[in-house]
Amino acid sequence: MRKAEARLDEQEAFVLHTYPFRETSLVVEAFSRSHGRVALVARGARRPASSFRGLLLSFQPLLLSWYGKSELRTLHRAQWQGGRPGLQGMALICGLYLNELLMRFLPRDDAHPGLYSNYSETLLAMGNHPDLSGILRRFEIDLLNEMGYAPMLEFDAGSGEPVHAERVYTYELERGPVLDSGSETHAVRLRGKTLLDMASGEYSDPVTQQQSKALMRMLINHHLGAQPLHTRRLLQDLQKL
Repeated sequence: MRKAEARLDEQEAFVLHTYPFRETSLVVEAFSRSHGRVALVARGARRPASSFRGLLLSFQPLLLSWYGKSELRTLHRAQWQGGRPGLQGMALICGLYLNELLMRFLPRDDAHPGLYSNYSETLLAMGNHPDLSGILRRFEIDLLNEMGYAPMLEFDAGSGEPVHAERVYTYELERGPVLDSGSETHAVRLRGKTLLDMASGEYSDPVTQQQSKALMRMLINHHLGAQPLHTRRLLQDLQKL
């Protein structure tokens, strides 16, 4: 891991999460373009007259300046880059879901500039388009690709042959899709067309939406382990109301 610089100014970043620190401060978990996920303490940020008040918001592009060599560095300036509508309703919950994924997957101080650009573009898309399902699936796949967990979508893991749209497959963890044998299994079954749609980023088919959601949930749960995602549980609770 690259050693952190003593001082960095005007770094492009988004706030992923904040929580109270001591009496008047905040810890800011930020995702920066050039330095990945960083933890910053914003001293006095909870005071009414703080220069940070109203700035350290999620889903808004910022320029952050910080210093320090420890894992928890000191934020000394935040500048709003403006021009984005806030996320509302289901888009807001989806945005929180993206932030939780990044918090869980990304190690600290590991830059992923391509993923940063993808995240920024995904936030814009969620604010402008109703197709949240397809937007989320594309980001989930890009995130797994970036982390080295790229799912196999276009080839049968058993035979090595290309996936056929009209066939049915069972998706095996750590392998990929294999031609469905009809035996009882807890693995996800899905059409070849769904796999090919996912590979091309096409989610207009309702069956593709349903099956791709089940597949990505299985893969993400596998890589994250036993601890559930809080935003997924929140969404499930809201759907029961």
